[in-house]
Amino acid sequence: MTTVVITGANRGIGLELVHHYVAKGCDVYGLCRNSSDALNSSGATVVDKVDVGQPEQLPEALARLKDVKIDILINNAGVLGRETIDDWDPHTIEHQFRVNAMGPLLLTQCLLKNLKNPAKVAMITSRMGSMSDNGSGGYYGYRMSKAALNAAGVSLARDLAERGIAVALLHPGYVQTEMVSYGGDISPDVAAQRLAQRIEGLNIENSGSFWHANGELLPW
Repeated sequence: MTTVVITGANRGIGLELVHHYVAKGCDVYGLCRNSSDALNSSGATVVDKVDVGQPEQLPEALARLKDVKIDILINNAGVLGRETIDDWDPHTIEHQFRVNAMGPLLLTQCLLKNLKNPAKVAMITSRMGSMSDNGSGGYYGYRMSKAALNAAGVSLARDLAERGIAVALLHPGYVQTEMVSYGGDISPDVAAQRLAQRIEGLNIENSGSFWHANGELLPW
């Protein structure tokens, strides 16, 4: 049986990824800070009190997974700030770095011994972390933190290749979630289905690539 671990699993894209993999008959672990009724009834094993924004607490929070062998790890948890050049707060920018970039990296490091050979790691990033795709500016903390996540993901892809672990950087699209006040153009369910397709196609040969969930290769 395929074992899948998903962060930020209590709502939005993470919850729909849980539903997708549970429906496929996978053994799913839903990680989150605080669970939800939907996650509790999903059929996944819920591991709460996992706050990727508090990396120093991750080893203890992840101790419940110490005997779990993982086929797919999906780092989905994230936060969005809306800084402009005239309206920004260093604390919100730092928080986005902790949650969006440092948290996924350290969580992956904490679970390295759990990852099978072969295994897959998916970083749910954003095309807003792309340099050449930035045509509008703003969103300083989010853009910088996602660019940092992309850099970490490429390094992980290089470092883990010999262990048979492939890494993908995946942009889900503009998704109708609470993060964007439900203003997206695709549903979380559609985003989850597309992300799962990209993860299915992930291998050592394309490890470290930056993909839109629709299959488009994105520019750095």
